[in-house]
Amino acid sequence: MADSDGGFHFRGCVFRPALGPTLFTVLGVVFMLCLGSWQVQRLFWKENLISTRQSRFTAPIVAPPTATADPTIIEEFEFRRVRIEGVFLHDREMFLGARSLMGHLGYHVITPLRRADGSLILVDRGWIPLDYKDPTLRTAAQSRGTVLLEGALRTGGRKGRFTPDNVPKNNFWFYVDLPAMASYAGLESLATWYVEAGDSPNPGGFPVGGQPKVDLPNDHLEYAITWYSLALALFVIYLIHSTKHEEEGPD
Repeated sequence: MADSDGGFHFRGCVFRPALGPTLFTVLGVVFMLCLGSWQVQRLFWKENLISTRQSRFTAPIVAPPTATADPTIIEEFEFRRVRIEGVFLHDREMFLGARSLMGHLGYHVITPLRRADGSLILVDRGWIPLDYKDPTLRTAAQSRGTVLLEGALRTGGRKGRFTPDNVPKNNFWFYVDLPAMASYAGLESLATWYVEAGDSPNPGGFPVGGQPKVDLPNDHLEYAITWYSLALALFVIYLIHSTKHEEEGPD
């Protein structure tokens, strides 16, 4: 039952909301619910992305698209395992920085591969420790003849929101930028895609292949639960703050 002051009485308690706390609570709860719902949407998106990557990566090996295939076709091949053959151009190695393996910091070695038709494909051969950047320390893996390798096809040129800019003058790359890498290494007829080498071991142990990121971190469910819980907690605090026990009058 409401009283003349706008309060609502229930079993010896009176709920009397104030304008300021009510507006704050409504806005806060709506904001947190929206964030929670956004995280649920991200959850479904991430699960679909992981599922797509896994299904492609575990599918049978296929022939790669042409070196100049349309981007829409290349997108359909991403994370599919392909088999390519050619000769490595070790004198034009490039290095992806800030890469780690089992907690150890290092680089990924990017090496151009020249195929029989003259086209060039960049190959992420895998991880090396920081002190193995010098190729003379990896001579066993610097194969000179024709090689046949398998790996996951990837598209390039995607810079993350928080990814630093590449530093071509120092041959230091934070992400694969195919046009910039082609310009840096003086490569013509470079394919519009690249390959991340599979896990076949290299002589001498480095580089360590098999680094495609098929599985991705997926914490969106935890984030959604957190935001929904905060919305509920704020609403409960508001109810407690706005509810008082009625004082009993004198006998």
